[in-house]
Parts: sequence; C-alpha cells; structure tokens
Amino acid sequence: MPIFLPFIFGLIAAVVGIIPPGLINLTAAKISLIDGKNNALKFVFGALVVIFLQTYISVFFAQYINSHQSIVILLREIGLIIFIALSIYFLRFAKKPSVSSEAPLVIKNKRNRFLVGMFISAINFFPIPYYVLISITLASYKLFSFELLQEFLFVFGVLLGSSMVFYLYVEFFNKMKNKADYFIANMNKIIGTITGIVALITLINLLKLYFNGR
Repeated sequence: MPIFLPFIFGLIAAVVGIIPPGLINLTAAKISLIDGKNNALKFVFGALVVIFLQTYISVFFAQYINSHQSIVILLREIGLIIFIALSIYFLRFAKKPSVSSEAPLVIKNKRNRFLVGMFISAINFFPIPYYVLISITLASYKLFSFELLQEFLFVFGVLLGSSMVFYLYVEFFNKMKNKADYFIANMNKIIGTITGIVALITLINLLKLYFNGR
C-alpha cells in the first residue's frame, strides 16, 4: 500500500465533508467580508485546532473499534444503509441551496476570533462519527492501518483539505454567491455518486463475508 494514500484519503474526506455551505465556512466568509481576511484566517486557525483534535480522537476510537471484528461488521452494515441513504438523498432529493440563504453566526465581539473559531468548531460534533466511519472503512479495505505514521498522514490530509475549503470560502465568497446554485447542484451529484460507489463496494464485501461464513 503506498504510504501517501492515508494523506490523499484524509484530504478527500475533508473536502467532501466541509465543502457544502455550513456554519463554520460561511461564518469564516462573513468575517472576511466584514472584518477583513486576517480576522477570518484567525477564526479558521481556531477551527482547525479543534478539527485536528476531533480527527485524532476519531482515529483513536476507530482503532479500538477495528480491533473488535464484530463491531466492524456491524458498522459496515450501518455504513451500507447510510451510504445508500446519502446517495438517494443527494441524487434525488437534495435541494439547491443558495449560499446567501444560509445564516452564518453573527459575532458581535470582534476580539479573539481564534477562540471563536475553536468554539464554533467544537459545537459541531459531525466530524467525529464521520472520520471514525471513514477510518474504519479504509482500514477494512486495507487502504489504511492504525500505525503512527499513517495516522499522522491521515490527520494532516484532513487538516490540509479543511484549510483549502475554508480558504476558498474566505477568498472567493462573493464569486461563489453568484454561482452557488450551479456549484451545489453538481456537488450533490458528485457526493451522491461517491457514496453510491462506496455503498456498492461495501455491499460486495458484506456478501463475501456472509457467503464465507463471516
């Protein structure tokens, strides 16, 4: 297995998970428009500190779960349902949200943007189960192992992918507003296709397990 794969997968997972308009990236963009790019980057750095901790905690939990094969199989089954549901949602039912329709957090205190970024990121619990599932899925396909170097590369990939997305929102928010419908519509199709492929691969592997007596 190429040693750089965990980094690539971490980067892709972060981009897919963060690029849809959400509280953190839209708040960063709003701060950039109102208070300037430097304050927005302070906010982003604060968010990244928490994302680093959340990702590392996720890998730690994933390592424990991965050592209990019965839990891994159960999570694969749950993951299959989740991936199928996500594929159906993004390909069939997901609306085309406008960036301007989202409501980023209004921050009155202009000091300590770094701490505000940490706080906003900390109240978002989605990354932990998300990266637990990603780590276990990759490990089950022998694309990731719970070794120190590979864990570091995966976490670094997540941080770089998150930084790239946040920077795009900070730097190009005004341009993104004008093209949000087109961008999000295509992003829904991309995410739906990716989750559909993962669901198919998961189903094939589960069927192999069942036919081989688990």
